[in-house]
Amino acid sequence: MSAFRNTGFGALQGLKVLDFTQALAGPYCTSMLADHGADVVKIESLMGDGSRFAGPYRDDDEEKSLCGYFQSVNRNKRGVSVDLKSKDGQQAMRKLAKEADVVVENFRSGVMDRLGLSYETLSEQNPKLVYAAIRGFGDPRTGTSPYANWPAFDVVSQAMGSLITTTGPDPETLAKVGPGAGDIVPAMQAAFAIMAAVYRARETGQGQFVDVGMVDAVLSLCERNVYQYSYKGLPGRPEGNRHPLICPFAMFEAKDGWIAIAAARDGMWKILCKELGMPEYATDERFATGQARIANRVDCEAVITERTSKLTKAELTEILGGKIPFGPVMDMVDISGDEHFAAREMIVDVEQPGCDTPSKIAGVPAKMTETPGRVAARSPLLGEHTNEILRAIGYSADEINKLIETDVFKATA
Repeated sequence: MSAFRNTGFGALQGLKVLDFTQALAGPYCTSMLADHGADVVKIESLMGDGSRFAGPYRDDDEEKSLCGYFQSVNRNKRGVSVDLKSKDGQQAMRKLAKEADVVVENFRSGVMDRLGLSYETLSEQNPKLVYAAIRGFGDPRTGTSPYANWPAFDVVSQAMGSLITTTGPDPETLAKVGPGAGDIVPAMQAAFAIMAAVYRARETGQGQFVDVGMVDAVLSLCERNVYQYSYKGLPGRPEGNRHPLICPFAMFEAKDGWIAIAAARDGMWKILCKELGMPEYATDERFATGQARIANRVDCEAVITERTSKLTKAELTEILGGKIPFGPVMDMVDISGDEHFAAREMIVDVEQPGCDTPSKIAGVPAKMTETPGRVAARSPLLGEHTNEILRAIGYSADEINKLIETDVFKATA
């Protein structure tokens, strides 16, 4: 009997993932695998992943067992709660890892080694194992950073990866990107690398260690900063709501909010001028070519704003939608009522313990025709599947009860 199961859906059904991650970067990575059918068993401490308690909670939630943060990035997983510092807990984890295709963790460098759960230990018993680590500054196995032992969260990787240095309204005002890009970009890189390594392992029978540094991943997101410094010696400064090499490619004021216009080519510029009722600017020598518009960016954006600021977002959508790259700036009120997101199943329901109605979280963006992924289940309660998993790896009912009574494991009744 295997501790892992076939989920019955998705391109990754049959993939067995042991997930030691916490907070955002690691859980987002493993949720991407779970969304496409991998069986992900999430391992938590007896106290639980700290994100369980980060909020927000619904006002009508009587249990407060699953907050929005945790629900969003731990859906489709099963959960085990264990004291990893205990010898019995470590032994059980090694049994689980022997069956797994993938192990993912995002502790600081050396933590899993001290727990007897290092890549070297686990791969010795399971040579095909793909072992992935997401750390702030990478793992010494692939290149020792002077910051290898520094902890990192989203804002740190945004800062050191140069994302913050080019974000903000003007060169003197820096700004953090709102969503956790410093966590989520590394998570995406790790999910891709894991699947590349799994493919290789199935071809050769040999697994490997996969290492993603959060700061490295953010720098790869900011690839433009690298070549602009190499080619032009530009260190990177906030660029506001515009592109430094294309015009118009920015946000513009509407009567009731903001819109985005990206008329990157000369033909698009002509269409924009026609639709906004300013055909004279299509052939104006200041704006007729891409280079001219960049050289006269302030004037170009001013003539557009003079038109857009007199129209509502709905009016501008009617005028420009589908004719050039254009979109209204939308908040969640707009998104919740928009037909696109409904048609694409990008807002989905999950069961919410303690509430009479489900909660909503973001759906699965990667669509597949033959093996579609989906949000099939809510996030696990703390220790919800402990009994089930321990039975599957050979523990008797008495042994499980003893492990729970001695605080090696925790189980949801």
